[in-house]
Amino acid sequence: MIRFEATPITLDAAAPGSTEPRRTITGLAIPWNVEATVSTGQRVKFLEGSLPVDGPAPVLLEFHDSSRPVGIVTQRVSDSTGMMFEAKLSDTAAGRDQMTLMLDSVVTAVSVGAEPIDYTIDKKTGTMTVTKALWSELSLVTAGAFTDAKILQVAASTPEDDEPQPEEKEEEMSEPIETAVVEAATKPTELLFATPKQEFKMPSAGEWIAAQFAGGAIAAEFNARLRAAAPSVTTGDLDGILPLPIVAPIYSGIQGLRPVVDAVGVRAMPQGGKIFIVPKITTHTSIGGPETQNATITAGQFVVDDIQVTKGIYGGYVQLSEASIDWTDPEVLGALLEDLGKKYALFTDDVAADALLTGTVQTTGNVAPADPADWVQKIYACASTILTNGNYLPDHLFVSGDVFAQLGTLSDTSDRPLFPQVGPMNAFGTMNAASRDSIVFGLRLVVDTNFAAKTTIVGAAATGAFRCYEQQKGAIVADIGAGASTLSRDVAWRGYFAPKMIDANQFMKIPQA
Repeated sequence: MIRFEATPITLDAAAPGSTEPRRTITGLAIPWNVEATVSTGQRVKFLEGSLPVDGPAPVLLEFHDSSRPVGIVTQRVSDSTGMMFEAKLSDTAAGRDQMTLMLDSVVTAVSVGAEPIDYTIDKKTGTMTVTKALWSELSLVTAGAFTDAKILQVAASTPEDDEPQPEEKEEEMSEPIETAVVEAATKPTELLFATPKQEFKMPSAGEWIAAQFAGGAIAAEFNARLRAAAPSVTTGDLDGILPLPIVAPIYSGIQGLRPVVDAVGVRAMPQGGKIFIVPKITTHTSIGGPETQNATITAGQFVVDDIQVTKGIYGGYVQLSEASIDWTDPEVLGALLEDLGKKYALFTDDVAADALLTGTVQTTGNVAPADPADWVQKIYACASTILTNGNYLPDHLFVSGDVFAQLGTLSDTSDRPLFPQVGPMNAFGTMNAASRDSIVFGLRLVVDTNFAAKTTIVGAAATGAFRCYEQQKGAIVADIGAGASTLSRDVAWRGYFAPKMIDANQFMKIPQA
C-alpha cells in the first residue's frame, strides 16, 4: 500500500438555501508525473490515468487509519494536472471534528492510499513509475509532501445565519482547481487569519522537538515566531535543544572480499571428525609398446595416498549491552553482524593466501619488475614447468597489491601500455586500476592484499590442486556467561575453514629481488 502526500484541499462548508451545513471538500488528490517519497521510503511518481475515475468510491479516512472513516469521495476527475476530487464528510462527531480542524487550518492536506498494479522501477534512481493502481482511500492529514500543501483561505457559514444571499453557481469538477481558496456559500463571513502576535515565550527542548517532528506549517510557524521574538539568538545559544542527527547508513571502510578463496572455489567440509582425508594418486599406471607378439606388456603400479586436512575454527564475538541494541539508530546489531561477517571473510582469505604462498615451492629466477620482456620470459617458464608436471596449462595469476601496480604500468618500447583498458589485437591482456576483473598474459588476475609484498604465483587453479574447504556457521546471539547478570548479549560469528595444497606441481612462484 502506497501513501502519497498530495496537494492542497479546499473546503465548502455550506450551500445556498441548504437546511443543513454542506460538508464537502475539493482539491487535487495527486499530481501526475511528480516524484515524491512515500511512507515506505520509496520514490514514486504516478502517470496520468494511473488512478481510476470510476468503480468503488475511495473512503475518506483520518490519517490512513481504516478504523477512523469520516466520509466518502463523491467525484473524481482526471486532467493534465492530476487527479481532482470532491469528497463529502459524514454527519458524525468525527466528521464535524474534521470540519472544525480544517476551518482552523489544522488539517490542511490530503494523502492518497493506493496499491500499484502496473509499474516500472528505474534501476539507476530507484524511482517507481506507476501506470495503473487501485485507489482505495483518501486521508485527511495535517501536512503534505509539498510546500504549498495547505489551505490558503477559508470562509465558513452555517444554516443559523439569517441574512439571505444571492445564490452562487458552483463550479463543475471538470475545471482545474487552481488555488486552495474557498468562497462562502450563503453569505460573506470573516476570514480566518493568523491570530495577532502575542508575547512569545522561549520554548523548552521538548516543545521545539515536537514542533519539528510535526513538520509542515506547524514547524514553519513555530520557527518564524522563534526568530521574530529573539532575533539575536544563534545556534550557539541553543546547544541544549538542537538535535544531533545521525545519517545512515554506517560507513564501514572495508570490503569482505576473498579473492583467493573465490578464485579456487569453496568445497563442502564433511560434518564429522576433526581431520578428514583427500585421496591423491601418487603413482600412476604405466603404458608401453609397441610390443611383439606373446611378449609381456609393460607392468605398472597404481598408488593412492591420503592427504590429511585438519579443520580450523575461526570466529570472533562482541559483548553488547541490551540497552545499546534497543536504543541505537541505526540499529547497532545489524551493523555489528555485517562487520563480523566481513572480518571473517578477510581473515579466512588471509589464511588461504598464506597456505597458497607457503604451499607453492617451485620458483623461477628473479624477475625485473619494470622489464616487460623479462615478465614474458618468466610467465612462459612457469607455464612450461606446469605443463611438464601434469600436462596442464596455468589459468590464474595471483599477485599482491604492489605487483598489481607494477603490471599496470608496464609499457612497450613505444610507451604503449602492455595491458590497455581497451586492448588492441596485439595486446598481452587488459586491465585498469578500477577493476579486479583483468586478464594478464592470458591469465585471470587475482589481486589480494593478504599476500606479502612482491608475491607473484602462476597456477592451474581450475585443476583443484589447491583447495579450500569450509562450513560457515554464521552468526549467533546468546545470553550466556555473564550476559544475563549484566543485561548484555554475546554476538559471535564463526565457521570451520581449511585450505590445503593438494599438488604443488601445479603452482610456481616468480620472485623479485
